[in-house]
Amino acid sequence: MMRFIDQFSRFFVGGLFIFSGLIKLNDPVGTAIKMEEYFEVFVEDFGSFFHYFIPWSLEIAMVMIVLELVLGVAILFYYRMTATTWVLLGLMTFFTFLTFYSAYFNKVTDCGCFGDAIKLTPWESFIKDIILMVFVLHLFWYRRKFQSNLRTVEGQAVIVSTMVITTLTGIYAIRHLPFIDFRAYRVGNNIPEQMKPAEQPIIEYIFDKGGEEVRSQKFLPAEEGYVYKSSRVLNEEKIKPKITDYLVTTPEGEDLTQETFRGAKLFIVMVDARKASTENMEAIRTLTEDLEGKVDALILTASSSDVMEAFRHEHQLAVPYAYADATVLKTILRSNPGIALWKDGVVLGNWHHHDTPSSQAILNLINQQ
Repeated sequence: MMRFIDQFSRFFVGGLFIFSGLIKLNDPVGTAIKMEEYFEVFVEDFGSFFHYFIPWSLEIAMVMIVLELVLGVAILFYYRMTATTWVLLGLMTFFTFLTFYSAYFNKVTDCGCFGDAIKLTPWESFIKDIILMVFVLHLFWYRRKFQSNLRTVEGQAVIVSTMVITTLTGIYAIRHLPFIDFRAYRVGNNIPEQMKPAEQPIIEYIFDKGGEEVRSQKFLPAEEGYVYKSSRVLNEEKIKPKITDYLVTTPEGEDLTQETFRGAKLFIVMVDARKASTENMEAIRTLTEDLEGKVDALILTASSSDVMEAFRHEHQLAVPYAYADATVLKTILRSNPGIALWKDGVVLGNWHHHDTPSSQAILNLINQQ
């Protein structure tokens, strides 16, 4: 029995850490955004000291991702279990506190444990960590009896290789876009449809009749002796649209949301013009110039008008701009700036500025639709 628990703990903990790390490695920028959210909460609740971590969110996210994957691999091979389990226990203690704090005080509604692939509520995240902690404690308690499957040199090679491969993979994902896009704005999605609920609410009514509880999806008449007590929505998770906060307005305050769903639209997504990379701005400018009169181009930004006007003037970017929420823009594209192509509200393409497409590639996608 003990051997079974040992092996289950090994594969459960190691496998879950590797799975979680790979999901985050797919989208390090998304993990960094979640880290920023936590740091902002800590600034309010624990002190301004955490404000200094915000500019380093991406670097901290990468360290956490690499550490998670290295620990997972180390556990699978029983590599240096004393050191590995001490680090693992410290990390899990921190994560468990974090998820409990988020759940109890309703601070961060999604922990980001599995990125955008699997969404967990704060309490689900906490329960997951409690279950995981049980098996982490088992590995920690019996750490001295586990013998590595690898010789010292082999173990070091595996750990170093894991660190190098994951770091290089993460850097590539940062400089381009996620390998697998789990977000609502991914290629192929119809954005207006994503803004509608998947189902209409199904309401269950609870009545009392002669001292007995009666449940029905129809409102039963009081004339027949039914006394209404309460009601609840049975499909609450399915009535919430996947996109709830997409809104685009002109600098004058005019709502442009529906206009962005009409015809072909080329969006230059620029969350913050002050922090936007300019190394490929010439390619973006050339793209917009080549498509002038063929495809409507629009800059979507959360920057102020003064900042945006100065940026456009400096880079000779003759493209109108409109406002959208910064969080929404970060969700649309993990690139500042980035390029998105929509036709009638359907996403045809998303590109990092390092992968700026040609005008012909844009026209081909529009014509194929």
